[in-house]
Amino acid sequence: MAAAIALAITTIAPWEGKELRAYRDIVGIPTICFGETKGVKMGDVATEAECQTQLAKRVAQFEAEIRPCLPADLPEQTRAAFISAAYNIGSHGFCGSSMSRRALAGDLRGACDAILMWNKARVNGKLQPVRGMTNRRKAERDLCLSGL
Repeated sequence: MAAAIALAITTIAPWEGKELRAYRDIVGIPTICFGETKGVKMGDVATEAECQTQLAKRVAQFEAEIRPCLPADLPEQTRAAFISAAYNIGSHGFCGSSMSRRALAGDLRGACDAILMWNKARVNGKLQPVRGMTNRRKAERDLCLSGL
């Protein structure tokens, strides 16, 4: 799992970007560091080291949370892609998704393809595709498939 977690961290960091001061993300949720939302409130400030530590800890947590929702013997690239997706959409969302269902059914290619469906956000009350999320999902899908 350690290799998949390390790969997930290097995948997640550039897509999330790093902000040392809390800001509101595209849907208005207070966010800091590398896309962290848990317990964040506007006015929070973090150091570079705190952000790095937080990212490593949370990615490991997400991996543990989605582990039961995936086959045990996944290639590290495929697992890393799913961790990255879960980091962005949440463990609960991932475990209830067709990514998880397809992977557990043995359809890993279909599970990787299902990543592409998670490119929307509710902006101004409307669910719509977001370019950055579309690009991220394509990169995650490519990583996912590279393990097969």
